[in-house]
Amino acid sequence: MRFKAVPVAFVLLASGGLILHWLASSEQVTVGPKATATEVVATQEKQSAEVERARKEVKMLDTLYKNAVVSITSRYVKQQDDQPAAMVAKDVFAAMELGGFHRARLVDASGHPQNKENVAKSEFEKLAVAAMKEGKSYYDRVIEKDGKQILQAATIVPAVMKQCADCHGTKEGMLLGTIVYELKIE
Repeated sequence: MRFKAVPVAFVLLASGGLILHWLASSEQVTVGPKATATEVVATQEKQSAEVERARKEVKMLDTLYKNAVVSITSRYVKQQDDQPAAMVAKDVFAAMELGGFHRARLVDASGHPQNKENVAKSEFEKLAVAAMKEGKSYYDRVIEKDGKQILQAATIVPAVMKQCADCHGTKEGMLLGTIVYELKIE
């Protein structure tokens, strides 16, 4: 028997059957034809915990990547202007994707990308750039892809150092872009 993911705001039990009250909701809950209210709530809580774990993983990865770029920039870019630290980040992103761990990508939000490959391509990337321009430092959503739940998340990338601002032709603190992540929710 196949179960279906449905948007659920709350559940009512009536006449021994399950009635789903449909409301606009971003939450997805997997229920079967004989699911009890307790089973539905437990499923929601489990999925919520899984999403929160994925969000925590994004925040950990983001801290790691951004600190690595800042460290490389402060230690080495002064001596080797031809090797921006963002190139190292892209190499690490590629290795992580090749290993099947997650996908990460730098996306320009300035309108003047250093590399044309860094322009927002997907719907999510465009939404993420808009969110960063509105002043958000984090933006995410959960989607289903190839039958699996995926957390798409984006974090702000400002010019945190003088070297960043100089290389990108802007001022310290200004928005450069976003790092966009895709992680399997497990």
